[in-house]
Amino acid sequence: MTTNYDTQVHWRGLSFGEAPRWHDGRLWYSDFYRRSVCSLDADAERVEHRFDDQPSGLGWLRDGTLLVVSMAAHQVLAVRTDGDVRVHAELAGHCGHLANDIVVAEDGTAYVGSFGFDLDEAAKGDGIFELVNPANVPSTELCVVAPDGSIRQTVPEMLFPNGSVLSGDGATLIVAETFGQRLTAFDVAADGTLSGRRVFAQFEYVFPDGICLDEAGQVWLANGASPQCLRVAEGGEVTATVTTTQPAYACMLGGDTGRDLHVMTAPSSTAEVVRDRRDGQIEVARVEVARAGRP
Repeated sequence: MTTNYDTQVHWRGLSFGEAPRWHDGRLWYSDFYRRSVCSLDADAERVEHRFDDQPSGLGWLRDGTLLVVSMAAHQVLAVRTDGDVRVHAELAGHCGHLANDIVVAEDGTAYVGSFGFDLDEAAKGDGIFELVNPANVPSTELCVVAPDGSIRQTVPEMLFPNGSVLSGDGATLIVAETFGQRLTAFDVAADGTLSGRRVFAQFEYVFPDGICLDEAGQVWLANGASPQCLRVAEGGEVTATVTTTQPAYACMLGGDTGRDLHVMTAPSSTAEVVRDRRDGQIEVARVEVARAGRP
């Protein structure tokens, strides 16, 4: 039996919100075309940091340093608590087109994906229909970045590695391969390297974007092709859905109980459609099972 939820719009005025994270009692997120990392409480948005490049994935080190993916620069930036910004990792040579999302482990190991190709260009005209077939999608690498910023491992043949989660014990990484239309799991070794690649869930016409994990070991995913999020068990069973007012691109469990699913929505993911508009929203649904793992 599938449980169905609707959302309420909590905040408006974003260009394109991504990488929501629940941190220190607030929802943090990137806004691509405002080139900002922001945070939000019950009634106020705060711009935490501004950048010259488009920011995406977010994660924190033990000392409070914020890691931010700088998309076009193919870098991971480290923003210290005093505001100092430095380059933490260079991803050039491992990114197809734009660098994308990140999840950061307890020990500071980070897992970073990239688009693999120019999505906006590929989707022009009837091109989007070509991308429905994974055989037509250019692959890219998933980077395992050591705590010192060096590239420890790259995992090839990933089809648009996007949102990622780590299990609570840190032993399993799950990655949304958006244009593979699947969630892919790995075993995580003590040094952060990955092995045991396997399919956690395979879909048809579901394009998982941002994801988060709950205490039952199920994954909430934003389906980038529709106004919905799905809760998925290992093997692919859909156990719950959240219907949003516009297409959903990322989601994060948070709030005081860990059961508020925050969903980043926008009219489109195409830059020329949303870059100069402020129609992006944060929508929220109260669900039954609380957040677990990372982010």
